[in-house]
Amino acid sequence: MSWKNQSQYSLADALLSRHKSLEELDDVHSIINWQDIEFKLSDLYASKAGKPAFAPLMMFKILLLQSWYNLSDEGMEKQLARDLLFRRFVDISLDEAVPDHSTIWRFRNILQTEQLLEPLLTQINEHLSRASLMVSHGSISIIDATVIEAKQSRPKKNRHGNNTQDPEAAYNVKTGSDGKRKTTYGYKLHANTDEDGFIKKTSYTAGNQHDSTEFDNLLTGKELEVYADSAYASKKNHQKLGKRRNKILHRAYRNKPLTAEQKRQNKERSRIRSTVERTFGILKLHHGLGKARYLGLARNYARAQLIAMAHNIKCGMNILKQMRQIQVSCA
Repeated sequence: MSWKNQSQYSLADALLSRHKSLEELDDVHSIINWQDIEFKLSDLYASKAGKPAFAPLMMFKILLLQSWYNLSDEGMEKQLARDLLFRRFVDISLDEAVPDHSTIWRFRNILQTEQLLEPLLTQINEHLSRASLMVSHGSISIIDATVIEAKQSRPKKNRHGNNTQDPEAAYNVKTGSDGKRKTTYGYKLHANTDEDGFIKKTSYTAGNQHDSTEFDNLLTGKELEVYADSAYASKKNHQKLGKRRNKILHRAYRNKPLTAEQKRQNKERSRIRSTVERTFGILKLHHGLGKARYLGLARNYARAQLIAMAHNIKCGMNILKQMRQIQVSCA
């Protein structure tokens, strides 16, 4: 299957007046090497048969936009059709048609079924590291999990008498800081972030899965120190990390309360560990991660991985802007 040619711009594009609002996303092009991304996506639609398809790189950029602006597939199609900033970012001329919502849906599913999302996150992080925006070696790892409500979370029945809840989700019971128990039917996003809030690795489980079960899957093997809350405290994890790397919060046990030194260490470690909590807050507040958008674990995990990539790129853009401001002030 060939790809549609989107490199030609029309007269209408040439007549557009320049405005800084249309250049808000231009910094992304100085951070991400799109040729590397395009090469990783080059095997998609490899068949010569069929009508031309939208270029995979363009579709990937569309998914990033969708994650940045928290849009549904239908909302993304509409916004892409009428927003000049969006068209500029994905290189669609004003006289060209945009992909419809079903095309966006199918492309996201292809990335998931071809298992390309984790390699894409790794590659984007490598680009951020090359741009000196993200620390790749010698960084710390902060591991935690957050609960995500399922799209269909209430126990209702359809006209056939069947339960309409997402069958792959599960109940999570958590005691809040106020002492009250909160029950959520949904999933868990497990993540490893660094001290700047960049997401290094992720995993996704049903809501009833204990946080510590994903601990090994989230380690990179390159971290100098590992921070996590007391839910991850176990003899196995302590032995694995050793005293040098282990910064997991101390846990009190029956008839064995925390010592004054352990309380001091917990307070110090919590200040660093709070970075992952802020990251989860950003993902939920600005990217809509607090509630699942689809049914099923795989599709929601694909969305979460794309949101992680978009979040990291946005963090990189913010750091780049700060660096430029410092350079201007020092000039």
